[in-house]
Amino acid sequence: MKRVDELLFKAMDCKSSDLHLTVGVPPMVRINGLLRPLEGYDVLLPEDTQEIAASMLTEAQNQEVETKGQTDFSYVIQDVGRFRVNIYKQRRSYSIAIRVLAATMPTIESLGLPGTLKELALRPRGLVLVTGPTGSGKSTTLAAMVDYINMNRRCHVLTIEDPIEYLHKHKNSIVNQREVGDDTDSFAGALRSALREDPDVILVGEMRDLETISTAISAAETGHFVLSTLHTNGAAQTVDRIIDMFPPFQQQQIRVQLSSVLQAVITQQLLPNVLHDGRVVAMELMLCNDAVRNMIRDNKCHQIVTALQTGIKQGMMPMDYSLSRLVKANQITQAEAMSHSMDKETLRRYLTM
Repeated sequence: MKRVDELLFKAMDCKSSDLHLTVGVPPMVRINGLLRPLEGYDVLLPEDTQEIAASMLTEAQNQEVETKGQTDFSYVIQDVGRFRVNIYKQRRSYSIAIRVLAATMPTIESLGLPGTLKELALRPRGLVLVTGPTGSGKSTTLAAMVDYINMNRRCHVLTIEDPIEYLHKHKNSIVNQREVGDDTDSFAGALRSALREDPDVILVGEMRDLETISTAISAAETGHFVLSTLHTNGAAQTVDRIIDMFPPFQQQQIRVQLSSVLQAVITQQLLPNVLHDGRVVAMELMLCNDAVRNMIRDNKCHQIVTALQTGIKQGMMPMDYSLSRLVKANQITQAEAMSHSMDKETLRRYLTM
């Protein structure tokens, strides 16, 4: 058995979400959001992480680490599970960060996500964005939405990922999954190619640059349903980030385009669940109605917060409202909610309602 496989078995046994292998400390696992040492292991030496990295890397991946300083890829232990791996150089040694992926395909129900996401998943066209910090479950939410599409639509789903995290089986739809690095050079290149591959649904793992964002908006305009992620915090910041990626002379045109294709922005945070081991998702959900579209088009995104608050009955969910519901359900503490609040006074008001 490979040394890394043994470590991953131990990490899975203690229900950790991540395994970190870094020189100078023992193997570390993240459990319920907190890092702690894996019991029974000594401090790692440079030769330890180098040996483990060498056992995982292909020749091409090793070359990428040598030239770029890091690489991402999927790692599989047959009949056990899949893992997302990042190997990078630091202080002349190798460090390894490994995300443990769920053994079973996540569903909207199993993740405790609102039923509105099912309705969103079945929309025939437009753009849906899932946002939040690293490790907030964006890829997992998208996998659950794609699985729901796969079960309930007869269509062609094309995903572009770096790396592929969840393997989708063909159900009522056909699902083709392309991995950046192995199957295509870049998100932008694969997305341009996708428009000639007759997809109904396109998942773009991350919109990292102007070309990818521009092509994704164009794909949504031409009748495709596009799902993607951004590392932003909240709907208003997400819209502003997209607009700001473009040069000033293009920004008004992009506001008009985005206002016409954007269907929803979902923002997530993962918080420790006090009822049992694990974490629970707090979510802001903005649905694009006529009022929100006008705000985007007229450069009044600061008003989106008000639209979220007045749109609760229509299925929208401000982050503070979601946090208050988790507190009332005794799933998180009030102190935890306050530390993740967008506006503490608003959260206090929701808690008293």
